[in-house]
Amino acid sequence: MSMTIAPDQVERIVGNQHHDPFEVLGSHPIEQDGKTVWVVRAYQPTADAVSVIVPESRAEYPMKSLHHPHFFECTIDTPELANYQLRIQNGEHDRVIHDPYAFRSAFLTDLDLHLFGEGNHHRIYEKLGAHFTTQNGISGVYFAIWAPNARNVSVLGDFNHWDGRQHQMRRGSTGVWELFIPELGFGTHYKYEIKNQAGHIYEKSDPYGFQQEPRPKTASIVTDLNDYTWNDQEWLEKRRHTEPLTNPISVYEVHLGSWLHASSAEPAHLPNGEISSPVIVSELKPGARFLTYRELADKLIPYVKELGFTHIELLPIAEHPFDGSWGYQVVGHYACTSRYGTPQEFMYFVDQCHLNGIGVIVDWVPGHFPKDGHGLAFFDGTHLYEHADPRKGEHKEWGTLVFNYGRNEVRNYLVANALFWFDKYHIDGIRVDAVASMLYLDYCRKDGEWVTNQYGGRENIEAAEFLRQMNHLLFSYFPGSLSIAEESTSWPMVSWPTYVGGLGFNLKWNMGWMHDMLDYFHMDPWFRQFHQNNLTFSIWYHHSENFMLALSHDEVVHGKSNMIGKMPGDEWQKFANLRCLYGYMFAHPGKKTLFMSMEFGQWNEWNVWSDLDWHLLQYEPHEKLKHFLTALNSLYQSEPSLYAQDFSEEGFDWIDCSDNRHSVVSFIRRDKDSGDFIVTVCNFTPQPHSHYRVGVPEPGFYTELLNSDAREFGGGNMGNLGGKWTNEWAYHNYSYSIDLCLPPLSTLIFKLDRQKTQATKR
Repeated sequence: MSMTIAPDQVERIVGNQHHDPFEVLGSHPIEQDGKTVWVVRAYQPTADAVSVIVPESRAEYPMKSLHHPHFFECTIDTPELANYQLRIQNGEHDRVIHDPYAFRSAFLTDLDLHLFGEGNHHRIYEKLGAHFTTQNGISGVYFAIWAPNARNVSVLGDFNHWDGRQHQMRRGSTGVWELFIPELGFGTHYKYEIKNQAGHIYEKSDPYGFQQEPRPKTASIVTDLNDYTWNDQEWLEKRRHTEPLTNPISVYEVHLGSWLHASSAEPAHLPNGEISSPVIVSELKPGARFLTYRELADKLIPYVKELGFTHIELLPIAEHPFDGSWGYQVVGHYACTSRYGTPQEFMYFVDQCHLNGIGVIVDWVPGHFPKDGHGLAFFDGTHLYEHADPRKGEHKEWGTLVFNYGRNEVRNYLVANALFWFDKYHIDGIRVDAVASMLYLDYCRKDGEWVTNQYGGRENIEAAEFLRQMNHLLFSYFPGSLSIAEESTSWPMVSWPTYVGGLGFNLKWNMGWMHDMLDYFHMDPWFRQFHQNNLTFSIWYHHSENFMLALSHDEVVHGKSNMIGKMPGDEWQKFANLRCLYGYMFAHPGKKTLFMSMEFGQWNEWNVWSDLDWHLLQYEPHEKLKHFLTALNSLYQSEPSLYAQDFSEEGFDWIDCSDNRHSVVSFIRRDKDSGDFIVTVCNFTPQPHSHYRVGVPEPGFYTELLNSDAREFGGGNMGNLGGKWTNEWAYHNYSYSIDLCLPPLSTLIFKLDRQKTQATKR
């Protein structure tokens, strides 16, 4: 037979240089002897012989190789030709497949491509990536990848022996390459082979892939994220109608890979008796393995619930290649890390958190990404996701690359990713990492190493607009959720709504408070009288943003010591200082975050390669510190005065902030609805005060709700015998006052007992 296509077209297919292999391969109607017949072409680089099987008649038509030994063709005289199959023979091996190039219908619509091109496709993760679907009644996997500057893109996998010649993709007008491969299913391992214009080959994981192999392997895995049965509908409905800023938020920050390990000899079982996969062995802790998401649900959730935290915050759980990055160098933004199990197991973890009344916050990293060859770096042979100019596109200090927020498709990738975690995994909030590094073009850069914006300034205008878009959409789709900025500068209106020009977060970490507190508590108490401003300065600016007070993982690494080690004095004073700090933190306006191990006073710095020092809980001071934090969480959540007006000036009044001679502060927290208020008095020195008078706004009996020096918390048990009655002694600009005993290094919290006061009056 004669060729029905030009030799150069065949050469382009054989050389993997055709932008649309569907123009050549598959079935095509042609005119022959005055009638329409079908020509079928196939390129099978490992085949000895190929034939076409017509399903209706089961007739088989041998194909001939013309022009190239592995390029096959035949003509079939039939009115219609659909869902035909190819029989492929390679030596003694024989297999029958459906031809991928027989499926021409597009999964992506013109509207999808238009929205993606303008950066507004909010569910693009349901279109790009790998998706199990059905075409012409045949099931398979549809692959789509954005690589506009690539010369060619192919799908690689076990199904084609990782041979990029076999499943060449078709390029659309917007730079999205696509291919439906029939008869593949969930669990398929795959990558993309991308060739640049010079023919250089890059093997990439799927940026939109939902799962990856456990490191050090890098293949993506076709995964179904819709096969988990959720049980948290009541939680989600309640969240949708809740204003989180007027509710208590107390966050336990945790790194799943170092909170606790299990023995590698102990299998991880699922409820149905199967062994969970994968079980990952930590190479730097012999004989240990990571807990799975299910095991963490069984162990971590009850522990956090016992402590009384309202939320768990997870250090990044998106896929990352290096354990030592703590998750902050992400290569798979749409894949939860396989270190601890499957996506469905992570869904189970979140589901169980919600069923136990605990919200889930995930650290989200849109500020940079690593240079690993299988990731986003130089993705299609060009600087696609990052800036080409290293003065904008590289964080030299971190050895990472910066997203090009001005490119619509890149911005779409990130915005949709934030929404994805709420949509598919039901998380309740994100803590956006390193926001300052995104907002400033000169962040950690010397003169000459950065370029200005179009107005000559150092602000990254595109990054700010990206954050506004992300937050606006997040709260539109998922009301009641949290978006928390780790922003360490004075960028204005970070936690203000976008409609007034803010960045749109609803919370911002108060880094100034954290540094002031740690500096203050680190010094010898005698010197604290000269640094009273450290205690009080945060109130001057507190209502400018919706602040969260955080003592985070960054403060217990790199030689900074853990929290207990920062405290001065002997061991008793160290624990007393820490209780005093926590008490002041929970009484101070703002939501709360504590990193794991701070609750029981671990001496060692956090080590990502090992467990927390759980053995310390056998010792009384550590166990009682944990008990104190549990009591503090309970009190915090039971008293609306401590949280309902965190961000209103009406919610806070100083009683006295100027007694630097004694290093004592006293203040009031108020609840708007009930009219209740809380009085807090803190003594930041080891010197007790037996008669310390504090003015109060109303007469009556003030119950001592919390005393950090109580014996049950490991203190010396000085106090006020459960509370104090007021005297008609004007003090601190109030008509009444109470005469208190202030224990050393203590926080005392009082509340007017209106019922007891009224009963006494009667």
